[in-house]
Amino acid sequence: MNNTKIVLAFERIRSSASPRDFLLLTFAAVLQAVNFNLFLAPTDVAPGGVSGLALIINSFLGTPLGMTQFLRSIPRIILGFSQLGRANFLIRTLWVSLIYAFGVDFLAQWMPAQGITPDLVLNALFGGVIGGIASGLAFRGRGTFAGTGIISRIIQLRTSLPITQLYMIIDGGIILALGAVFGWENALYALVMLFVWGLATDYALEGPSVIRTVHIITDYPNAVSNMLITRMGIGVTSWTGQGMYTQAEHSVLYCTISRADVETIKNLVMEADEDAFVAIGQGHSASGGVWRAHKLRKDKRAKPVPTKDSED
Repeated sequence: MNNTKIVLAFERIRSSASPRDFLLLTFAAVLQAVNFNLFLAPTDVAPGGVSGLALIINSFLGTPLGMTQFLRSIPRIILGFSQLGRANFLIRTLWVSLIYAFGVDFLAQWMPAQGITPDLVLNALFGGVIGGIASGLAFRGRGTFAGTGIISRIIQLRTSLPITQLYMIIDGGIILALGAVFGWENALYALVMLFVWGLATDYALEGPSVIRTVHIITDYPNAVSNMLITRMGIGVTSWTGQGMYTQAEHSVLYCTISRADVETIKNLVMEADEDAFVAIGQGHSASGGVWRAHKLRKDKRAKPVPTKDSED
């Protein structure tokens, strides 16, 4: 019975082991190791987390920075194992953590000890951007660096709070400790790095906000919707609404478009119904449904687009 459970567990791991995931994790780990050696270690500025603790411990004991981070990460790996996917999480996080820890210590001999620039502002900004991108790529590979990012990810999944805010809360205490050891100026730059790090992580993890949501209130839903379907190749959803002032019923159409199509859809709606009300909002992403999924085809059997006159 136990052997059967073990075999099934390995089958699940193998079936979910995507080469793309491990490619993302490997690239994220190497990128993060380069970032640490170029922008964090030379200036003693780190956005909290295990990297900040490693800098503090190294200043007193001189221990290898990479190995120190890995050893400090073991308790968080255990926590993530119980909360973020068990064996799948364990394998991915061990993979990225070991490559990162080895990369930090190995690449240190090839990187300039003084970093690229002594300017703390540039180090904080570039360290935050590159570090955040690396963290986001690790999340997209369904793993994470075994630091406070694990705790942040657990809380985010349970509360839907942005990672940016969670980083600020969880790593704040470590940044205070950095200030006590390396000076409060370094702590202030660490806060800047932490903020930029969180923004870059959100961007790499979820992408830019490029979707526009469109609500159209019209008395000619067939004319408007068919205009959008045939001319733009997008799906449209309709339901009935009621104007609370006039008590009259109207049709409400809903669809999603890209930012580049805002003017196009407004012109098409006005062409089909010049009295229509159009409200365009901003959405984060859209998936599924019909959204330019197929190229528009010229079909001789296609029905003609209804007009206002045909609906009257």
